[in-house]
Amino acid sequence: MANSPQAKKRARQNARRLEINKARRSRIRTQLRKVEEAIASGDKDVASAALRAAQPELMRGVAKGVFYKNTAARKMSRLSSRVKALG
Repeated sequence: MANSPQAKKRARQNARRLEINKARRSRIRTQLRKVEEAIASGDKDVASAALRAAQPELMRGVAKGVFYKNTAARKMSRLSSRVKALG
C-alpha cells in the first residue's frame, strides 16, 4: 500500500491514466470494428470512409502511448490492403 505522499499521488495518477487509456483504446477498437464490418458488407466506399476515419484515431493512440507504432502500422496496412482488394 502507498504510504508516502508521493506514492499516494502516483497511485491516483495511475488510476486516472488507466481510465483515460481504457476509453481511448475502446474508441480505437470501435473504429476498427466499423472498418471490419464495412469490409464484411462488401461496400468499398463505406469501407474506405471508415478506414479514413479510423486512421487518425489509431495514430492518436500511438502518439498518446496506448499502442506501439508498429502495431498501428500493421493494423492500418492490413486493413487498407483488404479495403483495396474489395471490388
